[in-house]
Amino acid sequence: MFTGIIEEIGTVRRIERGAAGARLTIAAKTVLEDTKLGDSIATNGVCLTVVSMTSDTFSADVMAESLRRSSLGALQSGSPVNLERAMPANGRFGGHIVSGHIDGTGTIASQKREDNAVWVTVRTSTSLLRYIVEKGSIAIDGVSLTVAAVDESSFAVSIIPHTGAQTILLGKKPGETVNLECDVIGKYVEKLLTPYTAAEKPATSSITMDFLARNGF
Repeated sequence: MFTGIIEEIGTVRRIERGAAGARLTIAAKTVLEDTKLGDSIATNGVCLTVVSMTSDTFSADVMAESLRRSSLGALQSGSPVNLERAMPANGRFGGHIVSGHIDGTGTIASQKREDNAVWVTVRTSTSLLRYIVEKGSIAIDGVSLTVAAVDESSFAVSIIPHTGAQTILLGKKPGETVNLECDVIGKYVEKLLTPYTAAEKPATSSITMDFLARNGF
């Protein structure tokens, strides 16, 4: 689990593409501290497992599903990426619950400065917008942000100077793709409240009150 508080900006050192997946090698510093093989590092919001390390890089395999659901497939050597290690049990929960499992992508529509902050508007599909609510939480490229506005085709966030300086978000231009992870709580609530279909409905027991009475109970 992650919090959406980015620890550092890394740089893609190498991409080795396979038939459907890929292996990323990323130059970093802070996130390598106390990291060992098998640990998780969120890369632009995508939870990746460290499979090899050097003193200044880590490598991770990216499966085809992750490439389809995220913008990782568009990365090139030299691309900057947001990095965050998994949250330690004794750490502060500064953002919100971020799983690192991307729901889909959005497209930067615009950036507009307002005093010390920058409004960033992101267009995305209606299938994701149903989980995005005003003043709720959203992770954009792994960054925990508060939704400031939402309509039928897009949503907007307001980014303070610190977040702008510590992440890659303000370096994104209109038309560029970002990874989106909606608040997981909303998805679970929807699943639990959705009525069962006939195929999904649990089988009912043949033991009824009438059956028990007829058999002397």
